Amino acid sequence: MAAKAMVQHVRRSGSVLVSDTTLRDGDQAPGVDFTPSDKVRIAKLLEQTGVHSIDAGFAAASQDDAAALAMIAQSVPNLVVMSLCRAVRGDIDAADFALAGRALHRRGVGVFLAVSPAHREFKLHKTPQEILAIIDEAISYAAERFQIVAFAAEDASRTEPEFLCECYRTAINAGATTIAFPDTVGILTPEKVRDFIRAIRDNVPELDRALLAVHFHNDLGLAVANSLAAVSEGADVIQCTVGGLGERAGNAAMEEVALALRLHSSQYGRDTRLDLARLSELGRLVYEASDFHCSLTKPVFGANIFASEAGVHQDGLLKQSETYLPYPPEMVGHLEGVKLVIGKHSGKHALMHRLEKLGMTVDSEMAEKVLDSIKQLPRPANADKDEILLELAKQCLMIQS
Repeated sequence: MAAKAMVQHVRRSGSVLVSDTTLRDGDQAPGVDFTPSDKVRIAKLLEQTGVHSIDAGFAAASQDDAAALAMIAQSVPNLVVMSLCRAVRGDIDAADFALAGRALHRRGVGVFLAVSPAHREFKLHKTPQEILAIIDEAISYAAERFQIVAFAAEDASRTEPEFLCECYRTAINAGATTIAFPDTVGILTPEKVRDFIRAIRDNVPELDRALLAVHFHNDLGLAVANSLAAVSEGADVIQCTVGGLGERAGNAAMEEVALALRLHSSQYGRDTRLDLARLSELGRLVYEASDFHCSLTKPVFGANIFASEAGVHQDGLLKQSETYLPYPPEMVGHLEGVKLVIGKHSGKHALMHRLEKLGMTVDSEMAEKVLDSIKQLPRPANADKDEILLELAKQCLMIQS
């Protein structure tokens, strides 16, 4: 009854819960190796940003992983801290030990088991009935130790829908409070996501006692679109990472999903309730700790997303920033704001604006001459360097005089 009341509360609230897996799935990306102190700093900022839960690690992987998980748990009292577990008792015991002493409603386990035909035959060598028996035993065992138990059907997107639903029914009846739909190899399209989510909702009546979570990888560049499609079909929890960090092409990017839901609240009717103004700070921290480089054009975080070189756009931005921006920089905590890049595509109004900022006033005619000089440069992009721009302007003034 408690689980059913919790599910109904979440669904009545109209919120989409964010479960961030940067510290576990993101940490698995080749080349990423967060230190324990990195994980604590990221976890604290995730808590301040307003995520509901964090997939904080894999307690059974090593003693270091278990110690890091315990350290993270101590640093974020208001988050649900989850440990990933295989469907074996030893993993669940390791998670129980690492999270010992934490309030029951603030700790949980995510138990995963591969269920697709390829995994059943080639990796696990198990029949469908044996898979169901493992799910029942592992989830029952976990539910004796945790109030919050999530079951993830690994490779769900390549599993027969009928059998997938049977796995979920078994998990919920054994005590799972969340069932997760992972697109493990990032193969789905939004249309197929909708088909799967509808099939689960239609064929798992036990969903009135469990939340439905989704977890998308970005191999086709569709992880965010797939997450939004799942929300439109009633998914309760979005599992994602900061910056889309993760294996192969990465995961659904938390900041992109959250921003899309906020900007299109009338379409989706639901919101993550995250503090979007903390997103840029969060991105900087994760990129710094992971030693990954952010693409210039990365939505929300990229250096170019509030920059413009095109003259028509620059003129519009000077008059009113919303003319060529989908949202204001401050909405996501972007401190630098709009940047007007001076180059061969720039207009005279942007050039005059920049020179004025640098302490030099020129008229429209002189601005045209400076722009002509910029276009003659071997690399016009160099004109965006203030010292070069000032020198060009001074040369044009000298020629005129």
